[in-house]
Amino acid sequence: MPADLTPDPAREPHDTDHQAPAGDVDQAPQAPSTGPSIVPSTAASPARRVSAGQPRQNRTRSTFDNPSKSLKETWKPTHTRKKEVLKALGIFQRATAEHLWRMLRPSDSHDRITRDTLNALKDEGKVRVETRLASNHQLWVLTERGHKEDKQLLPGTVRVSALRKLEFDDDGEPVTGEGFDEHAAAVTMTAAVLTGAGFGTPLSWQTEIAHRLTYGYTQYADLTMRAPDAGVPAMLLEIDRVTEPVDVLVDKVRRYTEWFELLAPKADKIKEKAARRQGAAVHGFRLWSRIYPATGRAGYVPLAFVFTGRTAAQRDSRMRRLEQAARRYFAGTRYPWAGFTAVDYHQVVPVVVTELERITADLAGAAGAVWCRLGRQEWQTLSEALDNPDGERLYRREKERSHRRQAERKAAEREAQRPVCTRCWTKFTDERWQSAIQTSWRSTGDNLCGPCWKEDVDRAEAERAARREAEEAAVREAAEADAKKGRGLFGRRR
Repeated sequence: MPADLTPDPAREPHDTDHQAPAGDVDQAPQAPSTGPSIVPSTAASPARRVSAGQPRQNRTRSTFDNPSKSLKETWKPTHTRKKEVLKALGIFQRATAEHLWRMLRPSDSHDRITRDTLNALKDEGKVRVETRLASNHQLWVLTERGHKEDKQLLPGTVRVSALRKLEFDDDGEPVTGEGFDEHAAAVTMTAAVLTGAGFGTPLSWQTEIAHRLTYGYTQYADLTMRAPDAGVPAMLLEIDRVTEPVDVLVDKVRRYTEWFELLAPKADKIKEKAARRQGAAVHGFRLWSRIYPATGRAGYVPLAFVFTGRTAAQRDSRMRRLEQAARRYFAGTRYPWAGFTAVDYHQVVPVVVTELERITADLAGAAGAVWCRLGRQEWQTLSEALDNPDGERLYRREKERSHRRQAERKAAEREAQRPVCTRCWTKFTDERWQSAIQTSWRSTGDNLCGPCWKEDVDRAEAERAARREAEEAAVREAAEADAKKGRGLFGRRR
């Protein structure tokens, strides 16, 4: 794990002068906070952060998205903003104005417009305040009317959270909620800061998605994100407040690994077993590939642990212990060939970690270098952390180099065996070498190079031609002698 340089909010000075809210306006403390919104506050303007893959935009100090009530300029909630708030509450069930602001309108200077929108929806009977937090921030939920409308607004593919019903005590007084669960707050804040940084939209998120295992256990993911435009087709997120043993986190990684290895219905077990040696081919037989989109990288759907709370040193220690204990699930294996350094990540869970405190302290937010891939030593952007520069791309380069070195070695061995002409000591050409191999059973010039062999062949041919000419001349002379001898005898007889 890299060195931890994140400011620790617990050690930073805080303004203790809190003002009570007036009326039904959800007011925040005057002093901005650099920590995560477990206890929401008016943070530094998220306009200073940039969306994933987007250039940073400059804003002047005179620009006001949410004019205060002291200004003469007024603003009325729009129908679009009302629908946005209703949809977000339908997905996450409970949220503060700051959570909704960061998630829906991160370019606004602060959460004033979001608070006004919530109050307008409250007047319409669609949302209500479930409770007021210790920080005097209001926790908003849908009413039965708003929940019913929300089912019409959200697409059928998005699961609507359960309705938080208003209950009354024996005296007929409304019972306040059980309090804003700190874990639920961290979950909502995580989705808010990632959405505000350009990772998908509020509709990209789902909460408490079940992953059922064969032995009856169900592993629920705190958050499931789909942000293909930001280079993350799917990612599972677990939010940890440093309250559970590290072994619990390791068990989560183990159970996710077991779930990713489940076969799809009617999948051929024999073919699946054979496909394990073919890298990504094995995923076509697994259940997860029927539910989640292809990651675009080697391995299963990535898993992110978002830590928050306690001190920076405690969070850092927790990340280091998780890295050591869960290594067998995320580390991958070296390719088996000698000289290869590439790692096979095709059947491991890529695990990245971050901190809410680190995200909110970074000017770029979740789009910045606030993620660390377990097994590495540097903080990177999410895309860089999920990438595998030492994986299949390196394997292909090393394989190409290996083939090239093997070809060079074979060429050297062949060159060492190349024949040399016994007359002029010149090495055979490939053509002469091949010709000598093919004709060695019937030729006596195999120890000569091409030119020397051709010289011998030409000389032998010339000698044969000379012999033929001599023989033909002798035959002609004998014939002529016989002719002369025959003519002489006949002449004497006449």
